[in-house]
Amino acid sequence: MSVEAAVDPEEAFVASLSSCHMLSFLWVAAQRGFVVDEYRDHATGAMTPNAAGRLAMTLVVLHPEVRFGAGPQPSAADLDAMHHEAHEECFIANSVKTEVRCEPVQVASR
Repeated sequence: MSVEAAVDPEEAFVASLSSCHMLSFLWVAAQRGFVVDEYRDHATGAMTPNAAGRLAMTLVVLHPEVRFGAGPQPSAADLDAMHHEAHEECFIANSVKTEVRCEPVQVASR
């Protein structure tokens, strides 16, 4: 029922979690010597009744898709570890009751 061209609070909430994870991930990757060429996320959110029966954003699922540039390429284990660390570092994810999942999209290397 909102204006399609406008951003509603629920979309902004999902976008803030996505942005925080991205910025944390970029920092973690740089610390480990990886160059990120492209980062996209098609995050989604679910509004359902919470434990108190009140409508809430109960779940946000991040779907980051990362492409790396020249230089060392991370292994699948490196990617998992970097996303885990980024999630742990994200101050917004640490500030909300919402369950935040990270389900990275695997990208073929160049």
